[in-house]
Amino acid sequence: MTIIHNGPGLLVSEDDFPDEVVTRAIVRDVDLGPGAGLMALITLDNGHDHTKPNTFGVRGLVSLDAALDGIAARAARGEIAAVGVTGKPFILAAGADLDGAALADTREKGLRIGRLGHAVFRRLGELGIPSFAFINGVALGGGLEIALHCDYRTISSGVPMVAMPECFLGLVPGWGGTYLLPRLIGPSAALTVIIENSLSQNKMLRGPEAFSLGIADAMFEPADFLEESLRWAAGVLSGSVTVSRADLAPEAEWSSAVAAARFFADGKLHGAAPAPYRAIDLVAAARARTRDEGFAAEDEALADLLLSDELRAGLYAFDLVQKRAKRPAGAPEASLARPVTKVGIVGAGLMAAQIALLFARRLQAPVVLTDLDQARVDSGVGYAHAEIDKQLSRGRLSADAANRQKALITGSVSKDEFADADFVIEAVFEELAVKQRVFAELEAIVRPDCVLATNTSSLSVTAMAAGLAHPQRVVGFHFFNPVAVLPLVEVVRGAATDDAAVATALAVGRQAKKNCVIVADRPAFVVNRLLTRFLGEITRAVDEGTPFEVAEHAADPLGLPMTPFLLLQLVGPAIALHVAQTMAAAFPDRFSVSPKLRALVESGKTSVYRPDFTLDPEVASALAGGDNPSTGPEVLARALEGLAQEIRIMLDEGVVAAPQDIDLCMILGAGWPFHLGGITPYLDRTGIAAKVTGAPFGR
Repeated sequence: MTIIHNGPGLLVSEDDFPDEVVTRAIVRDVDLGPGAGLMALITLDNGHDHTKPNTFGVRGLVSLDAALDGIAARAARGEIAAVGVTGKPFILAAGADLDGAALADTREKGLRIGRLGHAVFRRLGELGIPSFAFINGVALGGGLEIALHCDYRTISSGVPMVAMPECFLGLVPGWGGTYLLPRLIGPSAALTVIIENSLSQNKMLRGPEAFSLGIADAMFEPADFLEESLRWAAGVLSGSVTVSRADLAPEAEWSSAVAAARFFADGKLHGAAPAPYRAIDLVAAARARTRDEGFAAEDEALADLLLSDELRAGLYAFDLVQKRAKRPAGAPEASLARPVTKVGIVGAGLMAAQIALLFARRLQAPVVLTDLDQARVDSGVGYAHAEIDKQLSRGRLSADAANRQKALITGSVSKDEFADADFVIEAVFEELAVKQRVFAELEAIVRPDCVLATNTSSLSVTAMAAGLAHPQRVVGFHFFNPVAVLPLVEVVRGAATDDAAVATALAVGRQAKKNCVIVADRPAFVVNRLLTRFLGEITRAVDEGTPFEVAEHAADPLGLPMTPFLLLQLVGPAIALHVAQTMAAAFPDRFSVSPKLRALVESGKTSVYRPDFTLDPEVASALAGGDNPSTGPEVLARALEGLAQEIRIMLDEGVVAAPQDIDLCMILGAGWPFHLGGITPYLDRTGIAAKVTGAPFGR
């Protein structure tokens, strides 16, 4: 056994943890000038470029600890006046080494990880000299926590990501975050970062947002960030710059913030995942605890959660999103992709306008919307321009950037505007004949190498292209609503679609910062097919007489992002009915059209709930009736068993390359919770896959 660290109660050996990409602590001296003195500046660097961010594994923590030994000795001798920590270009640190964390197979190992991180990080604030964190780039989890242990912090206005994503993965901020952050910025703001943001699709803060919350004491522009930060630190040391700290929030304010966080977590998870509740408990107790007590409580929580099913599930989901999503299975050579310098969009409704806005922002290429009349065109362009103005008013865009984006989005009633487009996507009414007519019109206008895409949610891409002279350039490019939020695009390969069209679609998806999964041309593809099966089983239970409230909350134990009928409302009952009809026509043995859903659509109702989220009485009346009710557990069981059956059939049909692609689609397109992992391992874990299909998906 080779001992690599042997602090009090912190025995760590190479046998416990494998080799890691070590983030080293590189120390250099910086003379801050008269009245300030010498700073020992630590730069965290794992020796890779910014595409492989710094993380903290055991060896990285030991490297930092060794650097702090030397700094502590020099501080004791009076040789240095301060210590600073920053990161390699664009990155401070992206948190703990998750691969190493996953190997903590005993509670004792989990405790060692927690205690080691605390022991090393807290030294930054306990050296007897002022400590500064210069947040030059991404700061996630432990990357933010190391900064919190310092006395002062600056941040670059260009930092794209500041967050504590631990609860998203099934952990808690375990190296000081739940204790230090609420005591710095107040419990409400801290719980927004720790709970609300992490449970809202892992929302990140940008540099200015983190600064406005009080996470940093000063903010500087990226170009000369470190120089300005050092100048500011010199001012602090010389006394020309004063930093004040707010008093600890009153107990009543603390209790109110904690109650609000619990309410938010309940709304998102219904108690289905332990980590957010452990984090809330830690924040709740942080006001009255000493630092030692707070850190010890974090250690205990971390040790428990590192052994949980939720963490293993979260790490599986995280790996899918970080790795498989970046390299779509079955992708053709990227070199086949055609350049896209102008985009056309057929249709100017809400979905089309959202797509136009995304393309203008991400591709920074001209986008032209067309529709049947000028009023519709003006409405679509106006929506996009108004959204840009909102970003401007919130300080997220400069006036110049806003003007450039608006200039990129134009409209016309003539498709002739697409003559020089490289990529044209239709977003018109979901009817095959309409889409076929649109493509026939486009083929007569666009260049031979222009890729034609469809945003259809369920119809056959092959059928749309069947009457064209060049069907090989037609590809499915299915966004999810809201376009700006949901990160998935299903790239659908029709029977005639060639590699160049698929490669171009994937390139456009990457430029738009979306994750693409290649799917075969089967009805409703992946996400809508599975959601339709899931909702179909639940609405069938309502048809049979299950009370609405029972069916609506049957899936609460899963902790899904929204209840079934709230999802129905978001999708729109008419669209849900149309997809159900499509699926029932394709697979009548497994899909059906709910007579109550049909009646709801025929009534003209577009919402299930009223604005105050109470059930619309007319909807309740439409959904009533039936003499064969089920219990909540029975409804959930039939819905999950239906999913297992459908997934097995989809894999047999070759809709995607592997079960992992099903999982990826559901995580990114349907909000399948990280704490459950992918849907296929969940169905394996619970025994549902084997019960329904005879074998687990992961065999």
